Amino acid sequence: MRIAILLFDDLTALDAVGPYEILSFLPGARIHLVGERRGPVRAHRGGLGLMVDTELDELTDPDIVLVPGGPGQNALMDDGPVHDWLRTADTTSTWTTSVCTGSLILAAAGLLDGRRATSHWLALEQLSAHGVEPTGERVVVDGKYVTAAGVSSGIDMALTLVGRIAGDTTAQSIQLGTEYDPRPPYDAGSPDKAPEEVVRLLRDNSRFVLQGR
Repeated sequence: MRIAILLFDDLTALDAVGPYEILSFLPGARIHLVGERRGPVRAHRGGLGLMVDTELDELTDPDIVLVPGGPGQNALMDDGPVHDWLRTADTTSTWTTSVCTGSLILAAAGLLDGRRATSHWLALEQLSAHGVEPTGERVVVDGKYVTAAGVSSGIDMALTLVGRIAGDTTAQSIQLGTEYDPRPPYDAGSPDKAPEEVVRLLRDNSRFVLQGR
């Protein structure tokens, strides 16, 4: 099973690394870190380096496509090599997935037309402009398209995907093996739960959160 995780400069590292960790335990999984050219890309907020090992034209028919988000998503909203690759890969993929604002890239490539999808809550309404029905759910499955909300939800998405592919027992074993049992110190992980002043702070500074500036 060939899993293609798209990498690009200014991505959010956990969007890619969280699902990578979970999906790497799938029986028969071969993960390819795909990008426009081989070599390092830099995540935002400090520049953590990730390495592209497969160029786009070297893997055009993966079984699973995963598109992370992050400020670098803004540079991938116009037609170009990434959109061309996504449309080609999607014709044969079993699953096409995204985390955070990666769903905006899928939507801009025309792959989510008329479908339900999610994204980071600060970017959620941008999906509508691309003919997508936005939903605030943490993980959305619409046919073979699986989208996750912001950043940490990529782990939930990957576990959902493992359950669909390999069954609940395998997914639960991976969850236990990674000890994914979140108990955050604050109950402020969604705009419905966070204090009003925190939501307002994030909305007022959304350009810094989503564009990394």
